[in-house]
Amino acid sequence: MKRWLIALGVVGLLALGGYLIVRNYWYYFPGIMANLRDPIAPYQEIAWNQGPSEAPAGDRPPNIIVIVVDDLGYNDISLHGGVAGGRVQTPNIDALAQQGVQVEAGYTANATCSPSRAAIMTGRYASRFGFEFTSAPVAFSRYLSHGGEDALHQPIFHEERVADVPPLETLGLPPSEITIAEHLRGAGYRTLHIGKWHLGESPDLRPEAQGFDESLGFMAGAAMFMPRNDADVVNAYLPFDPIDRFIWANLPYAVEYNGGQRFRPQGYLTDYFTDQAVSAIEANRNRPFFMYLAYNAPHTPLQAARADYEALEGIEDHTERVYGAMILALDRGVGRIMQTLREQGLDENTLVIFTSDNGGAWYVGLPNLNRPYRGWKATFFEGGIRTPFFARWPARLPAGQRIAGPAQHIDIFATAAAAAGAPVTHPVDGVNLLPFLTGEDTNAPHQALFWRSGPYRVVRAGDWKLQVSENPNRVWLFNLRDDPTEQRDLSAQYPERVAELRAMIEAQNAALPAPLWPALLEGPVRIDVPLNEPWTEEQEYIYWSN
Repeated sequence: MKRWLIALGVVGLLALGGYLIVRNYWYYFPGIMANLRDPIAPYQEIAWNQGPSEAPAGDRPPNIIVIVVDDLGYNDISLHGGVAGGRVQTPNIDALAQQGVQVEAGYTANATCSPSRAAIMTGRYASRFGFEFTSAPVAFSRYLSHGGEDALHQPIFHEERVADVPPLETLGLPPSEITIAEHLRGAGYRTLHIGKWHLGESPDLRPEAQGFDESLGFMAGAAMFMPRNDADVVNAYLPFDPIDRFIWANLPYAVEYNGGQRFRPQGYLTDYFTDQAVSAIEANRNRPFFMYLAYNAPHTPLQAARADYEALEGIEDHTERVYGAMILALDRGVGRIMQTLREQGLDENTLVIFTSDNGGAWYVGLPNLNRPYRGWKATFFEGGIRTPFFARWPARLPAGQRIAGPAQHIDIFATAAAAAGAPVTHPVDGVNLLPFLTGEDTNAPHQALFWRSGPYRVVRAGDWKLQVSENPNRVWLFNLRDDPTEQRDLSAQYPERVAELRAMIEAQNAALPAPLWPALLEGPVRIDVPLNEPWTEEQEYIYWSN
């Protein structure tokens, strides 16, 4: 009897322990299951397809490189101020603007990852084909819905919509859309993808099915930069951020080539992507190529190469120092790309476009990422959508010039197509920026630009910008000519302007389809403070749908 009671007690303790593990650590399971389904192989060399041994005689169209970085704040580059009050210098990124043309009012297509990338790929508002929200696992959205204990406004999770969400791997860019890679490949370009994709993982949605001849990177929304226990990495954990806890629990240190098995890259991921971009340029030096280089820095998880971290010993805050070190690696990568173009004799006839997918993130906990603008990633205030937007092409574009804009991600497709001499014959929302970048056309590229995520909708028409939010139920009206940092809401003063711009939003919305999948989560994001600041009653906020 005594042994039976002891055994029963042991079983009970094991059951209780199992229950506590599942309750407290269930968010580790998606990564565990992914690794069981798709194991990660050891490092493997990549042999990029070699182009001709000699360049053909005569003129050739320009090479085109689109560099998209991830969650870069407007103030993260030293041209605009720089991390830690300018102690983190970015001379190579700055040089793209100084040697090319910078668009002062350069905008992202959305305030989060996937829709912006879909717009870059297609030249169309992503909401035009239902790609309205960033693809994410249901478990991730459910986990984020727990919110913070001290938040005055809690997240809202729509359990009733879960059944309407297709499998994660099918949440992506519809194959019916024409991508910039498909368009340029049809014009004779070799098309290359390196880095983050985040536009679908099923076979018909992957880069190699969407126009890319070769693809090396990862398909999800983020990845580890190094194994967390590597001797050469310095980590910065964000204990106040549920997003950070989820990604540390689930993200792999892995890449894949042309849909093959995942494998470990080599070294710090930003440097690895740069190494591979250099090799791909060298392999294609004698034929026109289009490269979509999608770095995942400085997106979380915050991990720095130790040498970069040690180079910033003057920065006291550990998180800011790691973040700054990530920017150093990113800038070094851009410098190596440009140096390779010079060494290969390709510098003059290569169009390089540099931008970010959205602004700096509130959940990083650093207050100055988007200065002087208000707002963060996931908001349509300028801090969430205003981005460095540079174009450099020495053979065609003047050096050191600035244009007012506005321009947006949707313009990259038509601009690249025009540079390649491959006219766009299907409907796009973007415009060819080349006449504006050269100074041939001094008008504004757009009279109106739109943003939408669920019931949160925005238009910029001329200098006026209207934001319409359902939760909270309010509008913001700003005159960006007089108030570029959106300090003075004029909606009460100009109700007729509000009505005019709201009508523009409604007219644009009437032409859009329903989203391809529903938003499961509505999360509060404050406009003026990062996630680790305490909530107070007077703080302005929006609810972001995703």
